[in-house]
Amino acid sequence: MHNFMESIAIPTAALVFSLLIFSGFVAFSGNNVLEVLAAIYQGAFGSWFSWQNTLVRAAPLMLTALCTALPARSGLIIIGGEGAMVVGGLCATLTGISLNGLPPFFVISSMACSGVLSGGAWIAAVGALKHYRNVNETISSLLLNYIAIAILNFLILGLLRDPATLNKPSSFPIGDANMLGTIGTTSIHAGLIFGLVVCGLLWFVIRRTTFGFSIDMIGGNIRAAQISGLAVGKLIIITCFLGGAAAGLAGMIEIAAVHGRANTSLNAGYGYAGILVAFIARYNPLAIIPVAILLGGIRASSGLLQRSFDLPDATTLVLQGIIFIVILASGAVYGRLNWFKPKGDSP
Repeated sequence: MHNFMESIAIPTAALVFSLLIFSGFVAFSGNNVLEVLAAIYQGAFGSWFSWQNTLVRAAPLMLTALCTALPARSGLIIIGGEGAMVVGGLCATLTGISLNGLPPFFVISSMACSGVLSGGAWIAAVGALKHYRNVNETISSLLLNYIAIAILNFLILGLLRDPATLNKPSSFPIGDANMLGTIGTTSIHAGLIFGLVVCGLLWFVIRRTTFGFSIDMIGGNIRAAQISGLAVGKLIIITCFLGGAAAGLAGMIEIAAVHGRANTSLNAGYGYAGILVAFIARYNPLAIIPVAILLGGIRASSGLLQRSFDLPDATTLVLQGIIFIVILASGAVYGRLNWFKPKGDSP
């Protein structure tokens, strides 16, 4: 029980402390701290319009966070969600362009499969390099981000470039018929449903299956897992594939629900923000959902801060960076707070 209390109290305290640090940054810029914090809330959750913007941004964050959270449960720190998302979106675009004109359900399903398989293979390669060649997974996944972005830029400026896109080079469109619709009369696209369902399914896999238990065992003590006869390499690669597949699906959703074609907007930083979501959620797929909504709200408020206080667009990125640093530092506190331990436990 005390572990559960710690998992709630410590991230909450870290977020509050981050806001205090951010308040100092705001005060130094000459703005009223309370007004800026109120504007962040207003831009994120203050109205139904704000909630819609927040949920649209939360959908890809849920999926990219899984790219870090799942491998982390097996002991790997992978930060390649941005690359997997770009590759997934790019491959989904290629599929959509190639199949344009066929029944929309078939095209969208094929795009989803393409995004999932390409994103999964992208991160599975990181797991394979780690297991078979002992290549540091954090470095290799980071470098693969740059490779994915370079491939995207190469294709949208060359083979895939639509001549009609002059100001912002982009690929040919996937076609209006192949776009994902919105939920009811809202501006929230169907990608939110994908994010919620995938987080729920992977929570079940992690918490209620022998596969999930095996992954947690590898993350807790890889030597004990090997002695127990677990196929450590195979399980690590499968876990990396699942994480990459989620990020690849996020890329497909950004193409099919937002942009309609591949361009530099696909590289919007959702993969990097997903790392922060995963850390705050302590790698729990269900906890990722509310944390993604919180971070999505922070991202949604950036425009309001620009208009109302003449603050740069990067202000919310500063807040995200502060939260990330404080969350990392708070990791040293876990297991040291006697407040949440039963009285019979030793300190």
